[in-house]
Amino acid sequence: MKHAKRLLSLMLGLSLTALGVGRWATAAPAASTYPGTGGPRPLELNLQPPATQIAHEIYDLHTWMMIICLVIFVAVFGVMFYSIFKHRKSVGHKPATFHESTTVEIAWTVVPFLIVIGMALPATRTVVGMKDTSNADLTIKATGMQWKWGYDYLKGEGEGISFLSNLATPRSQVGAPGMPPTEKRGENYLIEVDNELVVPVHKKVRMVLTANDVIHAWSVPAFGVKQDAIPGFVRDTWFKADHIGTFRGNCAELCGKEHAFMPIVVKVVSAEDYKVWVDGKLKEMAALADDPNKTWTIDELKVKGEKVYTANCAMCHQATGKGVPGTYAPLDGSAVVNGPKAEQIHVLLNGQKSGKYQVEMPSWKQLSDTDIAAVITYTRNNWSNKAEENIVQPAEVVAARK
Repeated sequence: MKHAKRLLSLMLGLSLTALGVGRWATAAPAASTYPGTGGPRPLELNLQPPATQIAHEIYDLHTWMMIICLVIFVAVFGVMFYSIFKHRKSVGHKPATFHESTTVEIAWTVVPFLIVIGMALPATRTVVGMKDTSNADLTIKATGMQWKWGYDYLKGEGEGISFLSNLATPRSQVGAPGMPPTEKRGENYLIEVDNELVVPVHKKVRMVLTANDVIHAWSVPAFGVKQDAIPGFVRDTWFKADHIGTFRGNCAELCGKEHAFMPIVVKVVSAEDYKVWVDGKLKEMAALADDPNKTWTIDELKVKGEKVYTANCAMCHQATGKGVPGTYAPLDGSAVVNGPKAEQIHVLLNGQKSGKYQVEMPSWKQLSDTDIAAVITYTRNNWSNKAEENIVQPAEVVAARK
């Protein structure tokens, strides 16, 4: 009994020590401690440097839980090994004969209860804070799709801005099955995009999330944000960046073969720079808002179509139009591309399933009518393709959408 009381006193003391000193040891590092690109770093063993208050709290909780687990580990195994060594039979000790103890019963109920309370209270406060998307300064809709993100600024400064964000790493750095990369990989390999999500610093940004095909997840570790984007559902989360910088994340749900190719890049800028970006983006969108009733020349459509193809199609079908055998369909010599144009328009608007290739063709109806007309015209007049119906006008795409 004497030894049991001593053992329980030691365990209680160590547990209460953990509860008392945890907060003292949980300070998260300042972002300036880790210069770089705002994404994962080589040999990084801990969480990414936090850039929001919620991320700071998550970092603190992580450290706090680790301290508690470490103290429990040391206490339990320390007492166990001490007892094995100190009370071994070879030095004359005999096993105790008692069967129950009120002190033991109370201690092993009270001590775990105190530990759980010490862990649950701060965790609950942070989880409740993560769910509070009220009073946002800016609301942005993020739509996950295979394999890119679409962003629509719904409310606040920049309302009406809409764009797609594609992987910017060229296929020459990625390679393909049976084909090694032909270009040296850059610093931001697979975590760079052509259109960054731009937001102002010190403003609460509400992210409204959905998907148009399978489940994706919008995740930026430095913000402490990870929320699923589910077809047919609307989920939301928020962040409020506390300093300027570029922050990187990825889709965090296995969404298909190109899951690794849909990074997230958020650029946090000053209020003044954000206003300049908004003005420029709105002007850019106005310039690109082509009249769908305009009749384009074939050369105009081919030039525009090449840009659309490079940004959206070349990752799968390759710049050569050859695709990847068994995985992505070739467009060079394709019966669809060289056949009636109505069928190709239907495929781009509605997608296509094929048992011949591992990856099915997704819908591209999020592109503008002019972009779809241009990329179809480009593919019908490129490589070895010589389609009889070699030009598609935006008005034909408009009619096909109905």
